[in-house]
Amino acid sequence: MMNFYKELLEIILKYSEEGIHVIDKSGNTVIYNKAMANLEGMNENEVIGKNLLEIFPSLNETSSTLIHALKTGEAIEDRYQTYLNKKGYHITSVNTTLPIIINDEIVGAVEISKDFTKVKELYDKIIKLSKNEEKIEKNDDGLNFRNIIGYSPKFIKAIEYAKKASNSSSTVLIYGETGTGKEVFARSIHNESQRKNKPFIAVNCAALPESLLEGILFGTVKGGFTGAVDRPGLFEQANGGTLLLDEINSMPTSLQAKLLRVLQESYVRRIGGVKDIHIDVRIIATTNEDPYTAIVNGNFRKDLYYRLSVINLTIPPLRERKEDIPLFVNHFINKYNLSLNKNVIDVSKEVYDAFMSYDWPGNVRELKNYIEGAMNIVNENIIKAEHFASQVQENLFKRRFAGNVALPNIGLDEYLEGIEKKMIINALENSDYNITKAAEILKIKRQTLQHKMKKYNINI
Repeated sequence: MMNFYKELLEIILKYSEEGIHVIDKSGNTVIYNKAMANLEGMNENEVIGKNLLEIFPSLNETSSTLIHALKTGEAIEDRYQTYLNKKGYHITSVNTTLPIIINDEIVGAVEISKDFTKVKELYDKIIKLSKNEEKIEKNDDGLNFRNIIGYSPKFIKAIEYAKKASNSSSTVLIYGETGTGKEVFARSIHNESQRKNKPFIAVNCAALPESLLEGILFGTVKGGFTGAVDRPGLFEQANGGTLLLDEINSMPTSLQAKLLRVLQESYVRRIGGVKDIHIDVRIIATTNEDPYTAIVNGNFRKDLYYRLSVINLTIPPLRERKEDIPLFVNHFINKYNLSLNKNVIDVSKEVYDAFMSYDWPGNVRELKNYIEGAMNIVNENIIKAEHFASQVQENLFKRRFAGNVALPNIGLDEYLEGIEKKMIINALENSDYNITKAAEILKIKRQTLQHKMKKYNINI
């Protein structure tokens, strides 16, 4: 059995995407896997058996997370770190470091690292471009409300609200499913506001770990942490303009609390700094999850929601505005006729019928991708079913029907559970999150509701 566990450990270490570095109580490396070697540009033979501080001269007993865990017995989670390896290369990682304790004695430490070197380089470039090419960020994308396609009543109402939002500097919260065009609305609001000649900067809150996102938003001060340099954050970069916080519901709640303080006080303090910097930034935030659902599920702080939702916009999904589909079809055909040198006029009746009966879970973005794919294949004037990829054909043309109702592409149990969860969330919202009242609305026992809330991970 011992051989089994040894072989299993070797497989895990070899194929894990995370870097793993283990030192003993003397600080010597005993485990150093391939992913960590690739991350740090080292060879395993250079590291195994060597003292950590000899291998990485830029680290010391204070700055090394492994040594810190070894000396103090404290765990460190998701620590953002930039350092030099022995060859002088800059490495950026997000580390979780844990002491190894046996019989109340610290006998070593293990560090699990995720490589964010490329991500950091990309964001450094973005910040540099936004600083040196501010004119491009100001208003050169050309987006405004006249460019937005759609005439369905729900969509027209959303545009009217957005136009009114462009007349003020109040915070805006935009809710819409993925692919509905939330950033298009945000840019249009900025480009038709008094801030249109100032920067518009967008950051995806779901793309980065908390420690890295915090530094990008608020800036850093040299010496604030290992590898830190003096750098303004996006709040400072966007001063006078607009900062778009995309997918705010994916931002860790601990960072949401820090964001709330900045919004309330209009001051930002760089990480490691002591100076408060006044900012004048309009915040537009987006969420691809219903805000109330996100609050119930613990993904969105209620106090931050109230601070951001001074102006609320909801962009309807494509399935609720199917009368706009012909407009999009014509727009995308014209667009790709130019870029692909085609001469397509329209889609066939079969394709239109499929478009109008499909639910479009990916919304306008999905429609755009489907048409672009077909435009690359078609050599005639009309796009037909045969011009779509096989998976697209499966989605559009081979869906099963019960009577006139399209069956969902999921199992019955999953479908019914989704309905049940939605009913529970609606009942909680309508009862101001009072479990007893919600149970009465649902006509079930209070204990049954609590059990179902636990099952669906619904927290209040």
